[in-house]
Amino acid sequence: MKKIILITVLGCILSIGLVANSPKESFKYQLELNYVVLSEGTKVNAQPVLSKSIFENSNQEATISYKVQMDNVIHSELSGIGGAFNEMGGEAFASLTVGDQKSLVEALFSMTNGSGFSNCRTAVGSSDFGLSAYSYSQTPNDYKMKNFSVAREELTLIPFMQAAYNENPDLKMFASPWSPPGWMKESGKMDGGDKMKEKNILKPDPKIYEAYALYFAKYIKSYLEHGITINRLIIQNETDMNPKYPGCDMQPEQMEDLISNYIIPQMKKSKLDVELWAGSFRGKRKDAQKFMSLEGAENVEGVGLQYCPQSTMNELRTKHVGIKMMHTEGRCENGENSMKQAQKRFSEVSDWINSGTENYCYWNIILNETSTSGWGWKQNSLININRQSGNITYNPDYAPISLLSQYIRPGDQSVMVKTPEDKKAIAVKNKNRVVVFLENKETDVSIQSIDISGEKYTVELPAQSLCAFVFKKHK
Repeated sequence: MKKIILITVLGCILSIGLVANSPKESFKYQLELNYVVLSEGTKVNAQPVLSKSIFENSNQEATISYKVQMDNVIHSELSGIGGAFNEMGGEAFASLTVGDQKSLVEALFSMTNGSGFSNCRTAVGSSDFGLSAYSYSQTPNDYKMKNFSVAREELTLIPFMQAAYNENPDLKMFASPWSPPGWMKESGKMDGGDKMKEKNILKPDPKIYEAYALYFAKYIKSYLEHGITINRLIIQNETDMNPKYPGCDMQPEQMEDLISNYIIPQMKKSKLDVELWAGSFRGKRKDAQKFMSLEGAENVEGVGLQYCPQSTMNELRTKHVGIKMMHTEGRCENGENSMKQAQKRFSEVSDWINSGTENYCYWNIILNETSTSGWGWKQNSLININRQSGNITYNPDYAPISLLSQYIRPGDQSVMVKTPEDKKAIAVKNKNRVVVFLENKETDVSIQSIDISGEKYTVELPAQSLCAFVFKKHK
């Protein structure tokens, strides 16, 4: 049986009584189309998602077909979509009026009136988008962390995160350091690893390991005192990097020792309930594969990955059945914030979700008007805030990320979609609905077919759009 469905005019969503047959039970579907326009010249605002009414029509034939394999579950419990908090963004956020702050966090984090970001990231100390290199332990050889302090972030990063939690109390947060405090490293510095690669490492000293484990515990406790729960701790950002900004080269064997013999005992001693994840790993040095081959790999919940080819995830899933993987950073780009870059986001997200990660995490949520780090390089962001004028700019990347976040919710399952060559798709489901994401890169509308459990629905995709077709179940 084939259903032909065409989208015509803006308006309310109509229930049209579509029937989808499955081996176990039949459902009537209320079909919605929600989409974002990604054509050049489109101005993105705080609410970029549009809707169109759907009516039956039998006069069109699909040129592209997708088959949703409902029983082929990739991940049984997704944790959603989010982005990263940083000190630069926190400073820019603090420059806004109270009213503008409230509107901004509602657009980003509201589960009913906004994007509903559900799984976000922050840095333990300075990232490359800190205003400068800093840690919470600036006093050399302070092994007992007597001078530990997060005071620097109380004026910038922490208020932004608190506002996000006020809007979405169920927000999940994972954190990772870009570098340990400088005095814990052979180089004595958090940054400058590009000029002293051999010393850009954590000192292999039990006293340092004990101090670093205590540092993590103090961080998590301090944030709890500010009403912010760090649900997951990823031990080191980009383990194989020696950048000019804060970084640390950490071999898998050192990470395993640090986790198993120091961090876990310290977390138990401090009575802290936090998941420990290995990583974040890139694909170049095969650190994820090496770590998972070590005995202590059983002591972590999973691995954090970024900038890996799909072959890395496939290899990990094949060799370590049941492995948990999370995505930790989206492509940072070069600060152009162009629509052409936004048009590529769906391809990136689909590669990660369809390779078995439980989430997708965009990088910078907010940057200031310069988009430039303290180390002189530009990156993209979902939003730019001009600290002088107070102007808020929603960049092109915000549109696809907002749509994906609104319709990939915590607890959803990702399922396989059989696609034509060079085409991308994502399908997620829960007990109430199925959502199929498709894109149309052409300048004309595209007629495409979605097969769900043997029922075919032909749908019209607006020109140059990313679409979320929502099939709501009604018994």
